[in-house]
Amino acid sequence: MLEVDRGTLEFIMDKSREFHAKESVSIPETPLSPADDWAAQVLADHVDDDTYSELVATIDDLDPDQQASIVALMWTGRGDYGADEWAMALADALAAHNERTAQYLIATPLLADYLREGLDALDELEGD
Repeated sequence: MLEVDRGTLEFIMDKSREFHAKESVSIPETPLSPADDWAAQVLADHVDDDTYSELVATIDDLDPDQQASIVALMWTGRGDYGADEWAMALADALAAHNERTAQYLIATPLLADYLREGLDALDELEGD
């Protein structure tokens, strides 16, 4: 089902929690205006942050299928898709894939929680 091994996902979740827990990191849930490239602006401030750099490198080193799998997992955990809609979530994530996947994921303030929720939902579905 998932293209990414659990160890890599756990590392991404741990580093995401570490990064988002820092006091200097403040990423709004939504942009102030639709035209704002708010995620890029906010993340640009953290380019020298070791945790941020590790997260970007880890995600960027994954194959596009693996990156799409993480995006689909986040969307599932966020409630955009149900676990039973995994194939659709994955297809949509593959269609939306671009070179800024790491930045997109890291700009999501609750990334680690959404990934955990997505994993739990998929595990529950597989257990049925």
